Amino acid sequence: MSRIDRMVSAIDPAAGIAEPTAGRGICDLFEEIVATEPQSGRSRLRRRLLVGAAAAGVAAALIIVPLATGAESPAYAVTRQANGSITVKINQLRDPGLLERDLAALGVKAKVHYTPPGKACSRNFTSADPDIPWEELTSTDPKVKAAVQRKMDNSPSQQAFDLERGGGIRIFPDRIGQGQTAVMEFTENSDQTSGPEKPRVLWEFSFQLANGPVGECVLTDRPGWNDIGDPRKNPEAFPPPGS
Repeated sequence: MSRIDRMVSAIDPAAGIAEPTAGRGICDLFEEIVATEPQSGRSRLRRRLLVGAAAAGVAAALIIVPLATGAESPAYAVTRQANGSITVKINQLRDPGLLERDLAALGVKAKVHYTPPGKACSRNFTSADPDIPWEELTSTDPKVKAAVQRKMDNSPSQQAFDLERGGGIRIFPDRIGQGQTAVMEFTENSDQTSGPEKPRVLWEFSFQLANGPVGECVLTDRPGWNDIGDPRKNPEAFPPPGS
C-alpha cells in the first residue's frame, strides 16, 4: 500500500516565525512547521520525526551535491552515512533524472517524480507491499484499524525509508530487494502562505517499493489533495498557534 506523508501548516503569523518564501527548500519548511506533539491521536509521521532527530549525528561517509551554475543553488544533496543508509535533502523540485542517477551510483534504483498540486502519478508498477482490502482501510473498528496500521508499519516500503526532523529522507538500501525500485513522488503547494485561518498542505511525499519495471508517470487528478480533514480526527494537521 502506498504511504503518503503530508505536511500542513496552521502557524500563527504573529508568533515570530517567518513565513516561508518561494526560494526556500521544502525540507526547510518541513523542519519549521513541525508542531508540538498533541496529547493523543499522534500520527505515524510525527513519531518518526521525533525518532529521526536522534539519528542525525551519524557521521557521513560520502556526500553528492549536483553542480549548480551561476547563482543557482543545488536542487538536492545525497549523503551516504557510515551505517550504510542514504539521506536525501530536496531543496528544489527539479532534476529528478539526475537524482535518480546519483542514487543509482550509491546502489539504490529509484524513480523520482515531481508532480504539481492536485495531480498524482497513476499506478504504473507492481507494488512490493501486500494489498489491504478497502473495507479494512475504511473500518472504524479499533482492532481492525490497529491491524491495518501494523500491516503498513511492517510493509517492505515502510521498512525501507524514514523521515527526519532535520529535513530529509533516509533510505535503507539493505532493505530494498534485488529487482526492486524505490518510487518517490514529491508535490509542493504553489501557495506557501499559511495561518490559523488557512491551514493547508504545504508539501506531500510518497515512497513505495516496486517489483519489476516502473513506467513513466501519467498524471491523474487528485481534487481533494489539499483537504486536511477534520481537526478532531486529524489533530496533527492543526498545530496550535506559535508551534
